[in-house]
Amino acid sequence: MKRIIIASIAAIISIGAIADAVDQKKIDRATFATTLFTGVEQYENFSRLAEFFPVTKMQASKKPFSFKEGEAIKLPKSYRFKEGAVDVESFLSETDTSALLVIKNGEVRFERYMLTGGRDVNWLSMSVAKSFIATSIGIAVDEGLIDIEKPITDYVPALAGSAYDKVRIKDVLQMSSGAAWNEDYSDPNSDVMRLGQIMAAGGSLDDFVPTLKRQKEPGTWNHYNSTDTQALGMLLARATGQSVTEYMEEKIWQPLGMESDAYWLVDDNKVEMAFAGLNATARDYAKLGELHRLKGHWQGKQIVSEKWVHDATRPDAPHLMPGVDKNYPLGYGYQWWIPASTEGEYSAIGVYNQFIYVNPSKDLVIVKLSANSNYASSLEQSAYREVETIEFFREIAKVL
Repeated sequence: MKRIIIASIAAIISIGAIADAVDQKKIDRATFATTLFTGVEQYENFSRLAEFFPVTKMQASKKPFSFKEGEAIKLPKSYRFKEGAVDVESFLSETDTSALLVIKNGEVRFERYMLTGGRDVNWLSMSVAKSFIATSIGIAVDEGLIDIEKPITDYVPALAGSAYDKVRIKDVLQMSSGAAWNEDYSDPNSDVMRLGQIMAAGGSLDDFVPTLKRQKEPGTWNHYNSTDTQALGMLLARATGQSVTEYMEEKIWQPLGMESDAYWLVDDNKVEMAFAGLNATARDYAKLGELHRLKGHWQGKQIVSEKWVHDATRPDAPHLMPGVDKNYPLGYGYQWWIPASTEGEYSAIGVYNQFIYVNPSKDLVIVKLSANSNYASSLEQSAYREVETIEFFREIAKVL
């Protein structure tokens, strides 16, 4: 009897410890989500979100691919931006850079990790995840599972009656759904912050997407909207019969030889936060850029069609062209940003200064992972530094 009592007490203590751990995870999750865009340092969090968020996992490839090591370069001391010179080391420090990886013609020419970053450290993608979702859509198109000229509601009937009702999938890919949306990170009542509440406290992403209302005619207005990508996640799952995690692991993570496990942040129903929730290493992020630089070819296989890579990385309508938005001069493709350029550059960009930059004419891919605590502290470009970062990448291209 004494042993039973002792065992029972131990079990109660263990259950209590588990409950405390669960509660602490919820506290850490809510604290993280509610302190985004407030100036609080986040570099200690971006590398460990799987510790306190619900996640699904994509397994590292059974045949891992490692980039060749090329001749190391030194970074330029400065770059030009707005008629002035910017010190590179100051820029890297001010934007809380955790990883900088430069790959030229498939060879690593520069690699540095800072703060809590590391070669084997997963880092939150933020909106860099959008370009992974678009590539997955492209593979599903190649497989005949999706036709982007069709309405998204043909595949996702739950979106009928919402902003996405009868909207062409291509328009959703190009952030031209026409849905009303406020992505102001400094406004606690904005739509993107409402979406963030699901990250903070739980809920259903699938239930959130149909709440959006139409503001303009689809296909006429490029308006950045994270829920467009969440709708694409719903599309991918319905069209393939697999979760985003399952499909991407099979079609991207394994074929590209990803060296590390990766994680998707998920909601209470294990639906992936398609708009921002991927967590991976710098080298594995770089492989998406390298795949596009190689026009969808990888180690003797066509992972996604050349046509998709071409179409995804080029604006094809007036409202998508660089310079149309005077406040943010980049153009838009299929979830890729397009700067004004004669060299065919494009980039996946995530808040807090996450980048996968590709310059195919220079055989160049650059990954920058960061935790810029000043991000979105105001509506001025100096609080974002994204256009400036592309100028930094161009200066690296000159060094090479």
